[in-house]
Amino acid sequence: MTWCLWPCATAVVARPKRSRDPLEVVRHVRELLAYVANNREGCGGGKRERKMADLSKSIKEMKCILYGDGEADPVEEACMQLTKEFFKEKTDTFRLLIVCLPYLDLETQKDVTQVIANLQRQKVGSRLVASVYLEANLDLLDILMSGYDNLDIAIHYSTLIRDCIRHQVVARYVLGSPHVRKFFDYIQFPDFNIQSDAFKTFKELVTRHKSTAAEFFSKNYDWFFAEFNSKLISSSNYIIRRQSIQLLGDILLERSNTAVMARYVISKEHLMVLMNLLRDQSKVIQVEAFHVFKLFAANQNKPPEIVSILRTNRSKLLRFLGDFTLDKEDAKFETDKAKVISEILALAMQ
Repeated sequence: MTWCLWPCATAVVARPKRSRDPLEVVRHVRELLAYVANNREGCGGGKRERKMADLSKSIKEMKCILYGDGEADPVEEACMQLTKEFFKEKTDTFRLLIVCLPYLDLETQKDVTQVIANLQRQKVGSRLVASVYLEANLDLLDILMSGYDNLDIAIHYSTLIRDCIRHQVVARYVLGSPHVRKFFDYIQFPDFNIQSDAFKTFKELVTRHKSTAAEFFSKNYDWFFAEFNSKLISSSNYIIRRQSIQLLGDILLERSNTAVMARYVISKEHLMVLMNLLRDQSKVIQVEAFHVFKLFAANQNKPPEIVSILRTNRSKLLRFLGDFTLDKEDAKFETDKAKVISEILALAMQ
């Protein structure tokens, strides 16, 4: 009897998918972003959905190259290749990413902010490539600043602005533009998350680059501190008042802002604002206000109107300072307070 033997089925071994190199990843992301930019309103049906899913996956792949995958650290050469391709001249990957950000899902938006934050620090040779790119594309900051008008994207755009402000050329651009005035309104936004995020960006803008900030204060002193007093320090919102008086202290006590501080402490309007804050119901605000008030008292060239206000309120100030203590011992605070009391007492002898 002859048996008919069927051929054995050959086992199919799946080949592992070849990982794309950094250049391929960036180029693929760029192609997908161009598609999304041209199909922003959701047209394209299933094809668009597939493209969006592929884009999310590819951006996550970029993130893994830059940060590592949890098991292996990032490879310096791969990061450099990705950075060079991302900021390659006339490819506009960065611009496409910012323009398309509102159309990505929340998880991908978070991945994008992490990718861009990392890229701000990446060097090719000795050059911070992101700084060079942004200097040639400062109008991107106009797009990012417009994000505050879109609640769905405001915090992500604000995060990107802070990442870009790492570069002095960007901070100088924003400080020299009309955008800087808008922060006084954004900080008062009803949504707490946007309000606090806007303040975080604002603080970074006026404190990170000392020489640029000092130049800004010098040129914009009058309107800046008028807005600061009326909209922030005098705000009915406790959080805004507390953050603002802390920031004011940081600004005035910064060595590079000595000229600004000297100008600030000869203003009777500023002094009255600070004296009102000394009466705030919050002990935290009182303490922060004291750190600024002591600059007025310590000024050895007090103009007559400042001397007059301090003399008129001498008894109230001495009574307040006599009872003014911290919850924890603080030798420096006690020393500062003693000096302020001494200065106020000396006014009676002048």
